[in-house]
Amino acid sequence: MSIVPKPPAHVSDAEKARHPSWRRYTRRYRRKQSIVKNVWIVSGLLMIGLPAALPVLLLGTTLLSFVILDETA
Repeated sequence: MSIVPKPPAHVSDAEKARHPSWRRYTRRYRRKQSIVKNVWIVSGLLMIGLPAALPVLLLGTTLLSFVILDETA
């Protein structure tokens, strides 16, 4: 496993988006991560309230997270 350092402060978001590892530090990707975090919080609360729906909620939340964080769009 290689350790990739954070991009320098003077690097623009456009340059970060082109680098495979620095893509995670763009404003757009950090916003997506925030959305996914909120989705998991809501899903976790639903799992506590509706334990019978746990498998469906886990699968649905996982797939939704992958869709939101997909880098092809």
